Amino acid sequence: HVQLVESGGGSFQAGGSLTLTCVISGYNSDTFSMGWFRQGLGMQREGVAALDSDGTTSVADSLRGRVTISLSNTKDVLNLRMFFLEPEDTAMYYCAADRRYTLGLTARYYDYWGQGTQVTVS
Repeated sequence: HVQLVESGGGSFQAGGSLTLTCVISGYNSDTFSMGWFRQGLGMQREGVAALDSDGTTSVADSLRGRVTISLSNTKDVLNLRMFFLEPEDTAMYYCAADRRYTLGLTARYYDYWGQGTQVTVS
């Protein structure tokens, strides 16, 4: 079965940067959407960045210029890099995947989710 395991969370200083990693296993599809989402305390889950098998990359407007998303050539490691961290970036960060493509940043479309990794910025 499909498993997504995130890592890289922790406590960070404002102005710094981070790299989150999602290892994906049990996934076998030529078409896909993969993305990073986050959920702050008491807030709705929101999309951070996503990419799909036709080469489309989506980044939340509010984060444009501060995040990059990348997928390994083996298509089993999804990375998120975030720069110039702000306290407002504090949230649980989730990795998600789906066999359909062009799903973008809409969380409810994704079928597979990791458990999340907590990011705290102060």
